[in-house]
Amino acid sequence: MHRFAALYQALDASTATSDKVAALVHYLETAPPADAAWGVYFLAGGKPRQVVPTAQLRALACQVAGIDDWLFEECYQAVGDLAETIAHVLPPPRHASDVGLAVWVEERLLPLRGLSPEEQASRVRAAWDELDADGRFLLVKLIGGGFRVGVSKLLVQRALARHAGIDVKLVAQRMMGWTDARATPSAERLAQVVSHETTQALDAGQPYPFFLAHALTDPVSTLGPVQDWMVEWKYDGIRAQVVRRASQVWIWSRGEELVTDRFPEIVAAVRGLPDGCVLDGEILAWHGDETVPAPFNLLQQRIARKTLTKKALAQAPVRFVAYDLLEAGGIDLRGQPQHERRTRLEALLDKQPLALSPLVDAEDWPALARLREQSRSRGVEGFMLKRRQSRYGTGRTKADGTWWKWKIDPLSVDGVLIYAQAGHGRRASVYTDYTFAVWSRPPTDAAEAQGVIDAIARREPAQPGALQLVAFAKAYSGLTDDEFARVDRVIRSTTLEKFGPVRSVRPTLVFELGFEGIHASPRHKSGVAVRFPRMLRIRSDKPLHEADSMDTLRRLMAG
Repeated sequence: MHRFAALYQALDASTATSDKVAALVHYLETAPPADAAWGVYFLAGGKPRQVVPTAQLRALACQVAGIDDWLFEECYQAVGDLAETIAHVLPPPRHASDVGLAVWVEERLLPLRGLSPEEQASRVRAAWDELDADGRFLLVKLIGGGFRVGVSKLLVQRALARHAGIDVKLVAQRMMGWTDARATPSAERLAQVVSHETTQALDAGQPYPFFLAHALTDPVSTLGPVQDWMVEWKYDGIRAQVVRRASQVWIWSRGEELVTDRFPEIVAAVRGLPDGCVLDGEILAWHGDETVPAPFNLLQQRIARKTLTKKALAQAPVRFVAYDLLEAGGIDLRGQPQHERRTRLEALLDKQPLALSPLVDAEDWPALARLREQSRSRGVEGFMLKRRQSRYGTGRTKADGTWWKWKIDPLSVDGVLIYAQAGHGRRASVYTDYTFAVWSRPPTDAAEAQGVIDAIARREPAQPGALQLVAFAKAYSGLTDDEFARVDRVIRSTTLEKFGPVRSVRPTLVFELGFEGIHASPRHKSGVAVRFPRMLRIRSDKPLHEADSMDTLRRLMAG
């Protein structure tokens, strides 16, 4: 655990990519293989499952430290991170430990799940008593399922490739499925990842690394002739690879989660394909008689179900829309040009019960821009632009060619900041996570809106039917560090009440919020939910009474 804790601190303290890679390589060279395997799992995005509720960890920390909850809360407000707060308040350990990460995870952490609260408390207390502050911090992160650090999976792959002296693309291929919850990290699996044996056979169900697109920010006219590009609609679903090998079917999400059992209708449709093929495409909720896909939230509702009943399958039927062929006849096609892979895909899917992503033809970029304006009515997010000569790369790279996401502008509304919470990591001491509201109806004038603000400042509850601010979205991205610092000062000076880590504030600021979609949601007080909300700008020019209302949200839902 000491080695992994030291690595975590080194990665968290550095912003230089070269330093992060060097720290990772040093860990791989010095850690026992079983420990390194688990370290790679967590750093590559593996999600540690919560084994003890965080409320229980907090209560136990207060008990061990001999402090009241109010004092712990004051410490937490100053630190901004639960694991760091616990690590600070606990008394010094009485025993030293050199137990490695693999033993900690496999023999101490994972067995905690399912034990009685009393037995969990006893074991956690004993663990705290043999770890220093860094080890305790990391242990709480792993126990509570909140582990994260500022490295990407690509960075981990680069370090593994440098450590082993092999091609990073080979490492990326071998790591596909590494973080799937059903696959346990081990020294043997890590040895396969870094092996110099280039002819090493892949597991039958293993997918390829996904090729990712870049967001297009420059004018499309800078891309050259439109004829050099293949254009498709950008669907709003789940990116997936369908693997057909060994007379079986596997479906992998872009997050490298094996989701085969969640989509039986896709499995049935794919069984007619020949062995030795891999398709890249999109899983969409799509009713059979509709000409456009259903909104993403319908697909999301299906994914959230623990059991797939006949009713659930009927309410949210799905289809797989294929747009690339990565393997055919057991041969890797990723090195072939995009247009050749497309031709082979069309031939493969001829007379098959699988949808093919249609190509969009236009004589020039202005004509394509006009077609792009139809995106929302078609239930899509814009266009995907794929250079005809592109090979299928690994990750978000331009070395093998380029894919661009030419998305339509986000939906937007002007909302009022009403709650704030501190961020995480380097922003743990700054209020960066905000809750926004709109008016229940448009205020008559500035005076009526001011009356509501004054009532909020007096802590008066909203009266039924009266004008009020209705919370509808949370956002934590989109501002610069300087803007976050400026808003943080306003939050601290206008705080009305504290609810644990959350502050309610006197409404003074209006923000323009952008989001990808909006739909009705009975789970939210406002009755609506927005997808991927983020802050576009601070509307210092807009008075509070000119912020948007629920009427605006309803119009956006109506299309």
